[in-house]
Amino acid sequence: MERLRTLGGWLHRRAGDVASIMLAVMFIAFICQVVFRYVLNLPVGWASELSIVMWLWLVLWGAAFVVREEEEIRFDILYSSVSPKVRRGMVILSALAALFLYGYSLPATWDFVTFMKVTKTSYLDIRYDWLFSVYILFVLAVLVRYTYLLIQAVRGRGGDSAKTGDQF
Repeated sequence: MERLRTLGGWLHRRAGDVASIMLAVMFIAFICQVVFRYVLNLPVGWASELSIVMWLWLVLWGAAFVVREEEEIRFDILYSSVSPKVRRGMVILSALAALFLYGYSLPATWDFVTFMKVTKTSYLDIRYDWLFSVYILFVLAVLVRYTYLLIQAVRGRGGDSAKTGDQF
């Protein structure tokens, strides 16, 4: 079990590294866009498109693999004001809702993403199925995360503190 925690920590740090690289690429593309437009008087579309692509990937990648459960936005005032038993119930209900909604939407999402292979971006010629594939990764990560949280809560381990994600 300790090996699994060590591997999980290492993977989490690498996911953070990938997010950092995406942020750096987005920033460099933004600076290039400013320089090309206002210094060289030569507007370029690829820099704007790259910034948008990096933003999309950064947000979904970060939400899937970098942001920990306790760092997510939630109604902390309400959540921390109730007893651990009620918190556990809140974790169970929210996990069931997330699993149902994301699980129900997964086949349609898959169909949409695979259908988008027919179109490419304007400047960088990135196929949209590749571009939107990060959303599939995001949905799968959410399903795994909330399955884990549901199992922990049903076993009586979720909701013991205001930070239910401590063990994830």
